[in-house]
Amino acid sequence: MTMTAGELRELRADIEDFHSAYCAMLDEGHLDQWPDHFTEDAIYRVTSRENFDAGLPAGLVYAEGRTMLRDRAYAIGNTQMFAPRTVLHYVANVRVLGAEGGCVVARANYLLLQTLIEGPTTLHQAGCYHDVFVRRAGRLLLRERQCVYDTALVANDLVYPV
Repeated sequence: MTMTAGELRELRADIEDFHSAYCAMLDEGHLDQWPDHFTEDAIYRVTSRENFDAGLPAGLVYAEGRTMLRDRAYAIGNTQMFAPRTVLHYVANVRVLGAEGGCVVARANYLLLQTLIEGPTTLHQAGCYHDVFVRRAGRLLLRERQCVYDTALVANDLVYPV
């Protein structure tokens, strides 16, 4: 489907608004709301660029469906067996790659910073969101989010959603 420049700008602005709300929700610790940003049949995966480029499905985190996302959010919020921390998500360079059949394919770069309560702020992960959005009841939802990280060494405490 070919979009006009105005339609493309509007769609990109809608996706940027989605990212702003998504990041604020996570950074403020509202993990119970995280699954609400996905469709019921969504796929969420965090994987290395190497695996992504090779077409390998293996990832550090994999969730299929909103139910698995709810389980993950509940586990993070109720079984904290890790040091208290805050996170900050930064998203930039949103690109709309196409729109067809009610789906919008987009990319955006992300940084995830982490501050341990008794430690320094560190770059926890850097990468690119590979997203497929759909619009339901007037709002964008993720049908698929692949967080493809460039960071060679990933901390073994990858807990919070990217």
